[in-house]
Amino acid sequence: MGRMIFVCGPTGVGKTTYSTSISKKIEGIRFSIDPWMQTHYAKDMKSLDYEWMIERVNRCYEQIWDFSKQILALDGNVVLDLGFTEKSQRDVFSDRGIALGITSEVHFLDAPLETRKMRVEKRNSAKDPKVYAFEVTEFMIDFMESRFKAPDDEELKSGLKIDTSLWSLPIADI
Repeated sequence: MGRMIFVCGPTGVGKTTYSTSISKKIEGIRFSIDPWMQTHYAKDMKSLDYEWMIERVNRCYEQIWDFSKQILALDGNVVLDLGFTEKSQRDVFSDRGIALGITSEVHFLDAPLETRKMRVEKRNSAKDPKVYAFEVTEFMIDFMESRFKAPDDEELKSGLKIDTSLWSLPIADI
């Protein structure tokens, strides 16, 4: 079986940049939730309603899992840049991996809030298509800040915690 990496962390920490780099290193297929949500649901979103949004995130998760399962069955590697805001979301994918005989790796990225806000401002200005799916406002950052639940030591047993505040953007080599 292949390798399954979950990339998680709060808004603006560098998940997409990191997942792009790590997927190249391990020759894996990267799935990122932002373009899925932007493509399928952005035009329908009238306000920042967490329940409305998470229902649609979960729909995308199901499709992404269907693809991931096929890749893993072929001994391929997947990198899941799905936000994984809640532990329960990570648990679902971890349990699915275990059912396939795979131990998932949680790569938890963290940095101070002010660093992340500066990165989001840069990303919003640059609109680099490699990392920019939509405008992230300060309201959105604040809205998601209290909802993100960091992985505990048990989740990180087969993973990593990475302090991204030491990175300068763009990240040439992770």
